[in-house]
Amino acid sequence: MALMDFIKKQFIDVIQWTEEGDGMLAMRYPMRDFEIQYGAQLTVRESQMAVFVDEGQIADVFGPGLYTLTTRTLPLLTNLKNWDKLFQSPFKSDVYFFSTRLQLDCKWGTPNPITIRDKDFGMVRMRAFGIYSYKLTDARRFHSEISGTREQYTVADLDGQLRNLVISSMTDLFGESGVPFIDMAANQDELGKALKGKLEPVFDRYGLALDSFVVQNVSLPEELQKILDTRIGMNMIGDLGRYTQYQVATSIPLAAQNEGGIAGIGAGLGAGMGIGQAMTAAMAQTTPAAAAPMAAPAAADEVVATLEKLHALVAKGILSQAEFDAKKADLLGKLV
Repeated sequence: MALMDFIKKQFIDVIQWTEEGDGMLAMRYPMRDFEIQYGAQLTVRESQMAVFVDEGQIADVFGPGLYTLTTRTLPLLTNLKNWDKLFQSPFKSDVYFFSTRLQLDCKWGTPNPITIRDKDFGMVRMRAFGIYSYKLTDARRFHSEISGTREQYTVADLDGQLRNLVISSMTDLFGESGVPFIDMAANQDELGKALKGKLEPVFDRYGLALDSFVVQNVSLPEELQKILDTRIGMNMIGDLGRYTQYQVATSIPLAAQNEGGIAGIGAGLGAGMGIGQAMTAAMAQTTPAAAAPMAAPAAADEVVATLEKLHALVAKGILSQAEFDAKKADLLGKLV
C-alpha cells in the first residue's frame, strides 16, 4: 500500500509558468510525450491565463488559481474521454500559458509618408508616430487566431502586424475626417482618441484590448515643411510694402557711417523698391484690399542722391547732425 502511494505520487505533475523578462505573450508548457497525469496540479498566477488543449481542441481556459486536473475540473474533456481507473489514461494534451499583463511603450509610426487629401494644401504626404499599450484578454481567441501551436509567441512577433493595422486605420481615419493637417497637428490628443476608438474592434478580433493610444508627432516631409514655413513667414510679415520700407529706413543710418555706404546701397534701394512694388501689384490682383503702390525706383534714387549730398555737408561741418537727421526723416516720409 505504501509502495502504491509512492508510485501514485510520482505521476502527479506540477504545471506552472514564471515569466522571465518582458515581451512574452504565450508559451507552451514543455512536457515529455505530451502527457499530463490525472490529478496534476495546475498553478495559474495573477496576470496569467492557461488554455488546456486536447488533440487540437481547446478543452478549457483557466484564470488565476490552483487547479487539480481531474474529470471534475475538465467537464468537456470528460465527455470526450473515458477513464476506467486512476492513472490508466493520462491526458495526451498540451497546456499553453498566456500573459495578460499590460504591454507598454509599444511604438508605431509611418516608415514612409502617407498621402492624404488636405483642405488647405491639396494632396500632401505626412508622417506620424507615437506609442500605445495593450493586453491579452481572450486567451481562447488569441490561441485560435494568432499563436496556435507555437512553443513561444512574443510581443516582437506581433509588433509588425499591429503596426500595419495602426497605419491602415490612421490612413482611413484621415481620409474620412477631412480634418486639415494644421488642425491635426494642433489637436494630437483628440486625434489619438479617435484612432483608439477605430482600432479597438480590430484589437478585439485577436483577443486583445487596446489600453491607450498616443500620437506624439504629426509632420510633413522636409520639402513640404519648408513650403509651410515660408507660408507662415509671409503671413507674419503682412504688408510687404511697409516691410520693405522699414528695411530701407533702418539700413541708411548704418550705411552712412561708412564712406561710400549710401552710394553703395542706392542701387539696392531702388531694386528693393521695384521688387516690393511688383510683389504688391501681384498681391493686389488676388487680394481685395491691396496696399497702395509704392514710390517708383527713380524717386528712391533721387532721395538717396539728396541724402548723399546732405551727408557730405555734414562731413564738411556745414550741416549739423540734427539738421541732417531732420531732413532725412522728411525725405523718407515722402516715400511712404
